[in-house]
Amino acid sequence: MKVVIASDHAGYELKEKIIAHFNNDFEWVNNGPFSSESVDYPDFAHPLANSIANGEYEFGILICGTGNGIGMTANKHANVRAALCWIPEIASLSRQHNNANILVMPARFISDNVAFEVVKAFFSTDFEGGRHQRRVEKINIQ
Repeated sequence: MKVVIASDHAGYELKEKIIAHFNNDFEWVNNGPFSSESVDYPDFAHPLANSIANGEYEFGILICGTGNGIGMTANKHANVRAALCWIPEIASLSRQHNNANILVMPARFISDNVAFEVVKAFFSTDFEGGRHQRRVEKINIQ
C-alpha cells in the first residue's frame, strides 16, 4: 500500500522514524519537509490533502507539534477526513466510525512507541459502514 506522509518542522523527526519503522509495511511517498528547519504546515498539508481528495492516494499521515493546525488545514478539502489521534483506540475508532483517510498525530505529545501503535491501529482497522456511512456522507459541504 502506498501512503503519502508529510509534516512540519515539529513533526519532522517523528515522520522520519515512522517511515523507517514501517519501511517494510508500506510504500512511502514522503512529501516533506526534508529537514527540521522551520516551515509553514499549510505548505505541506494542502498538497497531501489534495492528493487524497483527488484519489491519487487512499491514505495519508500528517504530523505537526499539536496535530491541530495541520489537521485543520487538511480538513478544508472535500472528501478528506483527517483524524487527530494520540492513542491507538482513537485511531481505530477514526477508521471504524469515521472512515478517516488521513491520520494526524501530535509530535510534541506522543512518544515514538505510542505513535507506532497508533499507525498500526489506524491501518489495521476497516470502516464499519452501516449507520456510520450516512453520517460520513453528511460531512462534506456541498
